[in-house]
Amino acid sequence: MHNRFFLYASLAISCWSYSCSQGVTQSKTTENTTAATSTQTATEVSKVWVADQGDGTYNNPIIHADYSDPDVCRVGDDYYMTSSSFNVAPGLQILHSKDMVNWNIIGYALDYNTPIEHFAKPQHGNGVWAPAIRHHNGEFYIYWGDPDYGIYMVKTKDPAGQWEEPVLVQAGKGLIDSCPLWDEDGNAYLVHAYAGSRAGIKSILVVNKMSPDGTKLLDDGVMVFDGHDEHPTVEGPKFYKHNGYYYIFAPAGGVSTGWQLVLRSKNVFGPYEEKIVMDQGNTSINGPHQGAWVNTPSGEDWFFHFQDVEAYGRIVHLQPMKWVNDWPVIGVDKDGDGKGEPVMSYKKPDVGKTYPVVTPQESDEFEGNGLGLQWQWHANPKATWAFATGSKGALRLFTDQLPEDYKNFWDVPNLLLQKFPAETFTATTKLKFSPNPKLQNERTGLIVMGEDYAHLSLVSKKDGIYLAFNTVDDAHKSTPESEQLLDKLNGNEAYLRVEIDKGALCQFSYSENGNDFKKVGNAFTAVPGRWIGAKVGIFATREDKINDAGYADYDWFRITPNTSSTFQSKK
Repeated sequence: MHNRFFLYASLAISCWSYSCSQGVTQSKTTENTTAATSTQTATEVSKVWVADQGDGTYNNPIIHADYSDPDVCRVGDDYYMTSSSFNVAPGLQILHSKDMVNWNIIGYALDYNTPIEHFAKPQHGNGVWAPAIRHHNGEFYIYWGDPDYGIYMVKTKDPAGQWEEPVLVQAGKGLIDSCPLWDEDGNAYLVHAYAGSRAGIKSILVVNKMSPDGTKLLDDGVMVFDGHDEHPTVEGPKFYKHNGYYYIFAPAGGVSTGWQLVLRSKNVFGPYEEKIVMDQGNTSINGPHQGAWVNTPSGEDWFFHFQDVEAYGRIVHLQPMKWVNDWPVIGVDKDGDGKGEPVMSYKKPDVGKTYPVVTPQESDEFEGNGLGLQWQWHANPKATWAFATGSKGALRLFTDQLPEDYKNFWDVPNLLLQKFPAETFTATTKLKFSPNPKLQNERTGLIVMGEDYAHLSLVSKKDGIYLAFNTVDDAHKSTPESEQLLDKLNGNEAYLRVEIDKGALCQFSYSENGNDFKKVGNAFTAVPGRWIGAKVGIFATREDKINDAGYADYDWFRITPNTSSTFQSKK
């Protein structure tokens, strides 16, 4: 068992523990419910999306979840991925693969967002943008741009272990999407883009000289590319050197509609030639761009990129790549013009061996002393929000007071969430609620979170515990929730469920015995958050300030295939 701790505010307190176990945990006694067949292990194979077809081929996406702006590096026979994590904590999830198709989460590079107090409140769409992961002189480095504070770096010798504290490489507004390059002569460089919302300028790429230790920039930078005319919103650059050329791989044209641009030059500061090396072509994969070039030990070349699929976020695809006249061609070039289009299925990379099928973690039985690595908080957490106790086989969430400026759950930091793992799936959780008898309106439950959201919760009243279904449109505009107070529970235990169907249609339901589920209202259509896909998870809140809290014990949280295809459309 590997435990991760992160600090909150300036207090030197252990705040939370995340489990990295590679072993198999014992399953709970099977519950009498259709969702109870899942056994939590760190290498459990998803029941809702597997890219590896088992016959030497794979289907895209390789990860059907919101790992936005993915970057990948290879070290020996191992591949490591990270992605944008924006405002959530812990951030910069680290995924590992042996074959580029099968991935699982092994840790985090960022325990909490900095400045810590600033990110104690949800900072939607802010924080960690478009990271780059590299291995240099025996250490792993990750660089990213925070659009409000500047370019940061973290490093470690063990990507599954503890990473060092973030270093502010360059302070400044609007500095984003940074990527380093260490040259053969010992010099180091960094390429980055600008966020127009902060810098007042965008669609340009700048290269700076960087100290060899990677901790600071040494000059004001040289603009090496201006995309205003032909490649608007050029950003997300990745820096490489190959066959005597410096290459900058950069997306352009917008998140959902863009293309993959590559620049090359014999001089690090240019001038650079340009070429579009992949676009949507005649495929259904919109905006195939922004990601990572990697190769295999045998010399094959591959490219990772995202596809924006709205409520499901920016999911990860893998494309074959080849070099033609010192230009990369990504995907399949059907007409021979040097520009490829993405594939939906393909032969797996030749890595010399066949490895077991693994997928990013989803379900959690809460049997260890830490959460599964799929969980992230809505903001930097407090130590008092949650305690995973393996001896009790449950996750205890204590209710936390709603923020003083609370309008709806868009403002609430203590939401424990994970990414949508597939186009269709079911999330079910079993809980026992023990509210503080001195309080009313303590609440805990299951939520689908985005700019619109819905949650099914248990709420305490004078005469007992009730079920409530709450929805809100345009949460980011401070719209108040609409609540339907449902049945009164006979006791204090319940099973809460949400089924997600095509089009991100979400049907909530509940049960008191784990057998008979009663649907709640009409289906809710999930939508993205700020730069992210919708998420699903749990929470516990209260309205009052008091010296003690009620709590909810979550026995398990399970992701399974849909059990019903009956959905009522939202009115």
